[in-house]
Amino acid sequence: MSDKIAVPVDAAAKPSVKAPSKSPRRRAREFALQGLYQWQVSGNDEAAIEAHLRDSAGFDKADREFFVGLLRGVLAQHASLREQLQVHLDRPFAELSPVEASVLLAGAYEFVNHPQTPYRVIINEAIELAKGFGGTDGHKYVNGVLDKLAGKLRPIEVEAKRAARKA
Repeated sequence: MSDKIAVPVDAAAKPSVKAPSKSPRRRAREFALQGLYQWQVSGNDEAAIEAHLRDSAGFDKADREFFVGLLRGVLAQHASLREQLQVHLDRPFAELSPVEASVLLAGAYEFVNHPQTPYRVIINEAIELAKGFGGTDGHKYVNGVLDKLAGKLRPIEVEAKRAARKA
């Protein structure tokens, strides 16, 4: 007879795996997206939006300087950013969902104003935002539009990346 005792194993019990923590930049982008959404839907000004978001849970973990720059920058340049994006859209900008429109504006702003951030990082961050906040396939649309815009705004970087893939 065996001295071992059979212990039932709970099939649902899995080791606790902690999800990777979001970077301060990712959090800043998320808050900027929320602010841009507010701006589009309610028409609030940047001061009201910033005040509201500063009181949100998790804001203290965001890169505040990046958040402010992104939100204010997009609001200041939204007309020119829309024009640059419109060329690559299959419908008028006004017909986009507010989430997709906000993600696209933020991505376009980063392409233009943050040349130190690789274009693939900007696109990947935009895709994650669209997945987290947008419609079912909104991330695919965002990816396609920003990929085309990157080719126009950052042709040397895009071509270098494509050449490296072929090599």
